[in-house]
Parts: sequence; C-alpha cells; structure tokens
Amino acid sequence: MLPVEAIVLDIEGTTTAVAFATDVLYPYARARLPNYVRQHRDEPAVAAILDEARAAGEVWNDEAVVVRMCHWMERDQKVTPLKELQGLIWEEGYRSGVLTTHLYPDVAPTLAAWHARGLRLYIYSSGSAYAQRLIYGHTVAGDLTPLLSGYFDTRIGHKREVASYRRIAEAIGTPPGRILFLSDVREELDAAREAGWQTLWLVREGLPGLAAAHRRVTRFDQIRL
Repeated sequence: MLPVEAIVLDIEGTTTAVAFATDVLYPYARARLPNYVRQHRDEPAVAAILDEARAAGEVWNDEAVVVRMCHWMERDQKVTPLKELQGLIWEEGYRSGVLTTHLYPDVAPTLAAWHARGLRLYIYSSGSAYAQRLIYGHTVAGDLTPLLSGYFDTRIGHKREVASYRRIAEAIGTPPGRILFLSDVREELDAAREAGWQTLWLVREGLPGLAAAHRRVTRFDQIRL
C-alpha cells in the first residue's frame, strides 16, 4: 500500500453525526427557505441559484421553484442549486451563533495531527463547498478551516460516480493510490476504490449492511497511516 499524501473526508456520519444534519441543519433551512427566497431573490447569487433550480425542476416562477426545492429537501435529493441555497441560509444561523457544528470528539485532534504531519486534507460532500466552509468554520472545537486544503461538492460530480473521484485526484494533483477516502457510505467507497483510491469505512453507529469490502474503523484515532 502506497504512503498517503492526501485525505478526503465525507461529512455526515464521518466527522459529524447524521442527526446533526437531519435534526438541526435541514429543519433550519426548510423553515426559512420560502422567506429567504422572497427577501433575497434579486441578489445575484440567489437569482443565479433560482435560474438553475428552474431548469432542474422544469418550473418557471419563483413560487413554484420554492415548492420544488422544499420537495427536494424533504426527499433529501442531492440537487446542486438546493445545496447552494441551503448554504446561504445556514450562513445566517452560523454568523448569529444559532448554529454550531457537532463533531465527533476524535475528529479535531486527529485532523490537527494529520495537518501537522504535512498531509493535505479535503472535504467532499453533497452540500455546497460554501456550506462546507461554514460547517468546519463554526464547530464545537472552533474553526477547523485552517487545517483544510480544499472543498468539493456535486459540481465535480456525484459521490457514487467513479468519474468524480478521478476528477478530484486530477484537481489536487495527487496520484489516486496516494489518496485516502473516509466515508460511512459503501457505494461512495466503492466508487473511490474503483478510481484507484485507498478507502476506510467509518462505522460510527451500528454495523455495515454487508460483509465489508473495505477496511473499517469506528474512530479517527484508530487510523494508522
């Protein structure tokens, strides 16, 4: 096995509890989305998101777009303009101090140790890159963004597609065999491994569904590089 030069991390179920997204972040955005769109629809960033959402949802007025985006959110669909808008809504919560990101206690010390060793750390999530910066900039352990070298979202491709991992490897200029991917989702790990990456399955709660095709750990401080 080749030495690791870069580590790419999933968020939900890997660095933060899934419940933080489902019980805190998503309800926060869902409750505020209609009013946020009405108040900010003329701002360039929001207008661009609405244009992209219209095309994706095949609806043409703002109220229909709001309904379609709420529908996507309720079904946890990984639609890029929705994820972009969620990030803007969460910004208000993070800036005001209403939102603070949950972290598993082993995450921040391990990321700091890896960074000190010269490993490059990246995030890859279906949430927008902007939302990722907010999430790691306002954690219970403080601002972790100085430890991170970059962020990838669905604009590079979806997380169960092999091509996405090939694009990330090219973007960070690292041979695939020297990249380690950490996730709690087997299909994502399968895609990363097919792209030539090393993989580790984070099993934070319960047991994986099938006999593991990937190495497994339950905590970051169990990982030996």
